Amino acid sequence: MKKSEISRKDFLKNTGLTVLGMAIIPGLLSAKGILSQGSNESASNFAKGTFTLKNVLLETGFEYDGDEVIHTKTGLFCVTISDGKIKSVTANKPNDSKAIDAKSLLMLPAFRDMHIHLDKTYYGGPWQAIRRRSGGVKGMIELEKQIIPGLLKNSVDHAEKLIELLQSRGTSYARSHVNIEPTSKLQSLKNLQVALENKKKGFGAELVAFPQHGVFYTDSVPYLKEAAKMDVDFIGGVDPYTVDGAIEKTMDFTVQLAVDNNKGIDIHLHETGESGLKTVEYLIKKVNENPVLKNKTFLSHCFVLGKLDPPKQEEIAEQLGAAGIGIASTIPFGKLIMPIPTLYKYNVNVLTGNDCIIDHWNTWGSGSVLQKTNVMAQLYGYATEFLLSRSLKLATGNILPLDDKGVQQWPKAGDVANLAFLDASCSAEAVSRISPVKSLIHEGNIVY
Repeated sequence: MKKSEISRKDFLKNTGLTVLGMAIIPGLLSAKGILSQGSNESASNFAKGTFTLKNVLLETGFEYDGDEVIHTKTGLFCVTISDGKIKSVTANKPNDSKAIDAKSLLMLPAFRDMHIHLDKTYYGGPWQAIRRRSGGVKGMIELEKQIIPGLLKNSVDHAEKLIELLQSRGTSYARSHVNIEPTSKLQSLKNLQVALENKKKGFGAELVAFPQHGVFYTDSVPYLKEAAKMDVDFIGGVDPYTVDGAIEKTMDFTVQLAVDNNKGIDIHLHETGESGLKTVEYLIKKVNENPVLKNKTFLSHCFVLGKLDPPKQEEIAEQLGAAGIGIASTIPFGKLIMPIPTLYKYNVNVLTGNDCIIDHWNTWGSGSVLQKTNVMAQLYGYATEFLLSRSLKLATGNILPLDDKGVQQWPKAGDVANLAFLDASCSAEAVSRISPVKSLIHEGNIVY
């Protein structure tokens, strides 16, 4: 029989892996994998219990030439997972017949896509590139008013397909912005919640109530107020000056709504001129006035940072770091290079994501945040073993296997079992080569 035709029962019989409660990781048990990408959901239905992986490649330290890191040390280990968490990391037992063979694949923290729009995508349907458009953001608002009713008809299915794409690239968690405006009202949110519920065994998410059509420009206020009382995590926004024509009015409303409902804030800011800088400075002021928002507030894109001269970049980066305001960047290149090294210098929390994947805003989108990390490393010359290994944190939500001194800090007993398995010798190679993801575990569940 072809591999794709082997039933789960026959597969278990043929491999001898019939121990009660044993979970099987597709993609680890043969070079090519037993289950295809299309089998994501059936894979995640394998029993969630206790199981051990052997021959797991983990990073253990740095090798130096003088004071320069020239290589990453690794070793093979056994990793036991129980009830969604790592129970233990122990010496490798290659002859343990009850353990699942990880085939010396590199285990890394599962990836996190921290800026994406799962609720509106063409992905999962027929291919189509973006069309010619005019009128800037307001022109796109008018386009969305026309096409959203059609998108909503298939948005649950398309969101699920997009989640499967992310899983196949090693991502098990996302921050998704979801349209809240008079056209879709709360339906886009409700549809996405259905998709996330269907995928909850293999994927987690936090949601941003996103007034894509402006807070006041299309009177999204009543819908935002209702959404804020629902299961969302952030109050969003978009270019308050360009769309609503008023920075302070829009930002005051957004901040108050977040504070009143114990939510975070994540604002799309594309403006690159004076209005963009004023929006950044005003948000810093508001967060400092409301300390409860520190480390819960983000600016997505924030392209204005790339247009400032270096001294001003330093000043704003220092203020952002002190206020606990993070930046969610899609790592733009060309004429708009963001000062990410400067942001890191001042301990600004920098996240990345794919943003729009194959929709009416954007033709692009591989679904891989590892690819985004690779682009960042290229842009800023992070080409050494040490800097490549540090770059991985952009994909993992700031979790690294080794600290800056090469001391192993992940995985540890008690860590949530969100794990990606890659065909790579170390994290530096994974970033440099965008190494292929072979399998994914989310909270102990077999996903991909």
